Amino acid sequence: MQSFVIVPILVGRIGVINVVLMNKPVTTTLLNVHQLLPAIPLWQRLPLHNDSGELLVDFMMIIPALKEKPSHVIAKVLADIQLVLTCYEKQVVFADLNLKLNVLWVSVQPIAGMCLEIAAAIHHRVPDAKLVAQKL
Repeated sequence: MQSFVIVPILVGRIGVINVVLMNKPVTTTLLNVHQLLPAIPLWQRLPLHNDSGELLVDFMMIIPALKEKPSHVIAKVLADIQLVLTCYEKQVVFADLNLKLNVLWVSVQPIAGMCLEIAAAIHHRVPDAKLVAQKL
């Protein structure tokens, strides 16, 4: 069974949180800003293929004004996103939440309708989260 860890990484005083999901036990740890290092750019961390060599499928969600919310609200949003992604742990391969841009990026296994299903589940838990899509 595949599981993952959410690792918030704050960069600079403006507060960028990159949440990375990998094949590790599920934990959530909010780190002190003095313990943190700059994050590697998303394009360098983003997996392109699954273990079978198939291309992964991605979607992006905007969470307007999240970075301006109090820290307890941001923590609640992180917990809600983790809850949803944990329900889809076999399908979710990677996720990145950039607080500076208020953007959540999720890469999933290539299963028909999975992007919309996970995005709808995230929107249900985090109503401010909006799917960015060319067409549905």
